[in-house]
Amino acid sequence: MKRIIILSILFLLLSCDKNQTNRNPYLQELGFRFDLNLNLPLYSPLSNPGTTVFVGNAQVGTRGAFVSNAGIDIFRVFEASCPNHAPNDCSTMILNSTSVTCSCDDYEYSTITGQMLNRPEDGKRYYDMLEYRASYNGSDLIVISN
Repeated sequence: MKRIIILSILFLLLSCDKNQTNRNPYLQELGFRFDLNLNLPLYSPLSNPGTTVFVGNAQVGTRGAFVSNAGIDIFRVFEASCPNHAPNDCSTMILNSTSVTCSCDDYEYSTITGQMLNRPEDGKRYYDMLEYRASYNGSDLIVISN
């Protein structure tokens, strides 16, 4: 019986993954919840697939968020602060249709996938946009949370 317990403990210790998630050191992951009503004129463009809207509310993320309609009833939400340096005066990204640009360093990111589109090949670690959860209730409310 002792042998089985020792083998079980040994198995559990060896099966643990020591790799940690590579978190973005520049952006804090703040806890929040924000209800986005698609009936409001500011957010009504999100009724159309392929559109993106900037939500500059202080209750959403660090610098606001970009909300995109990625398809039928699929919404993606990404932090508006540049993911590759600490928030500062130039770190709120600028919306250009289906991409955003960081004015600090001219890096461009997709608002549908959050991926960096012009990643330098210099061997350094670069981060994609920080994504938040989006729940759609099927009619006119998107709940953004983290």
